[in-house]
Amino acid sequence: MSTDLMIVLLIILVALAFDFINGFHDAANSIATVVSTRVLSPKYAVMWAAFFNFLAAFTFEPHVAKTIGKGIINADAVTPWVIVCGLIGAIVWDLMTWWWGLPTSSSHALIGGFAGAAVAHAGTDSLIAHGLARIGLFIVLAPLIGLVAGFLIMLGVAWLFRKSTPYKVDKKFRVLQLVSAAGYSLGHGLNDAQKTMGIIAILLVSCQHMVPKDSFLYMEKVEIPLWLILTCHAAIAAGTLAGGWRIVKTMGMRITKLKPVGGFCAETAGALTLVGASMAGIPVSTTHTITGAIVGVGAMNRTSAVRWGVAGRIVWAWVLTGPAAAIVAFVLMKGLGAVMK
Repeated sequence: MSTDLMIVLLIILVALAFDFINGFHDAANSIATVVSTRVLSPKYAVMWAAFFNFLAAFTFEPHVAKTIGKGIINADAVTPWVIVCGLIGAIVWDLMTWWWGLPTSSSHALIGGFAGAAVAHAGTDSLIAHGLARIGLFIVLAPLIGLVAGFLIMLGVAWLFRKSTPYKVDKKFRVLQLVSAAGYSLGHGLNDAQKTMGIIAILLVSCQHMVPKDSFLYMEKVEIPLWLILTCHAAIAAGTLAGGWRIVKTMGMRITKLKPVGGFCAETAGALTLVGASMAGIPVSTTHTITGAIVGVGAMNRTSAVRWGVAGRIVWAWVLTGPAAAIVAFVLMKGLGAVMK
């Protein structure tokens, strides 16, 4: 086996390690509501979420992967070392925020790390401004869409079941929340697994001698092969199966107190937002989306039901995620460049 091939295979393993950590870190997104409402135990909740993370591989086209592959960094600035430094920057930030119990965005950590490494290697001209601006816009829009959708769905459900007793509502939505949790996990796998696919795809494009030219038509039309789709979905599902209890407590218990009906509304709002964004090829944060939906559901009851201090702490973590991962990747890339000279 040639040295170049070994390097590429090792970087693919690092990318899959990030995918696993993404699932581990973001398990809270999929299971926090269903666990905090006691519809499922943590053990069965992660199994339920992991199954639908993987099932997402067989649903929609990988539009998000194609966006990551061609919409962030100019192809001529991408090298295997840029990719690995970007991945490590994202992994470091993910593990730090997991330890602190903060539900930050693995997606934006990955994008920030990738951009930071590219700037260290080739300067700011290597960035595709309009692609990054679109992603930046949805850093703001995704939680707002989730919040509004969560509020409206909760409002509609409250009106539809206004004559039902709390006991009947609770009993019905304990069953329905299994469906909404499945839908949200499907959206989570659909959007998040594709980000790693895009990174691996651009790695293969940057090493054109390793793949037939008709498999990846450079950066104009990135075709994602089936083996890559299945591998990335399997990695994120395995990470979800490992769980991330520290963040589950923040998401499901500290932002607002949820009942099964609230969990159903939050998960449904999040699922609709994620599936819509994935079909449009927009990489959004599953963390931002579900947090906004949970806040919207809590605010429907009363604004004092939301622990705004915790929500504010989460927002600050969101703001810092991209720059923090970018700085780590930038320093790594500069250090690597100095060593290789």
